[in-house]
Amino acid sequence: MEQERSQASGFGRAWFALTVAFALHIVDEAATGFLAVYNPTVVAMRARWGWFPMPTFEFREWLVGLIVAVAVCFALTPLAARGARWMRPLAWLAVVIQISNAAGHTIGTILGHTVASVTFPRPAPGFYSSPLLLIGSVWLIVSLRKTAAAPRLSS
Repeated sequence: MEQERSQASGFGRAWFALTVAFALHIVDEAATGFLAVYNPTVVAMRARWGWFPMPTFEFREWLVGLIVAVAVCFALTPLAARGARWMRPLAWLAVVIQISNAAGHTIGTILGHTVASVTFPRPAPGFYSSPLLLIGSVWLIVSLRKTAAAPRLSS
């Protein structure tokens, strides 16, 4: 009975799936030279708009930061499965970030550039795993909507 209630109130499977998609996306980006496109794009954006808030990265710090983010997401899976109330805004934020991420790689692939000065051969680095981000995000949206009225644990 407790497991049925947990499944009814939680969104753990969808959270876990999106986290797996995120991890695969990082592998895709690392293998296809994402930073060679990202860093020059940030530099160009800062040249145009001095306030542009995105940082540039060295490969090691970028990869370690993303590995930590994925590890935290995996660690939060049991709380998502239990339907922890405070996880819901975090899950919606993850959806917005990952849909935007997938859209950026897809639009970059269509255009063949990020900004006019940063072009690349198509597809864009990270493009191949972008559909997984979209699928995982849609599943999480459906799960969040389905469990919105379900009783949730406050933890």
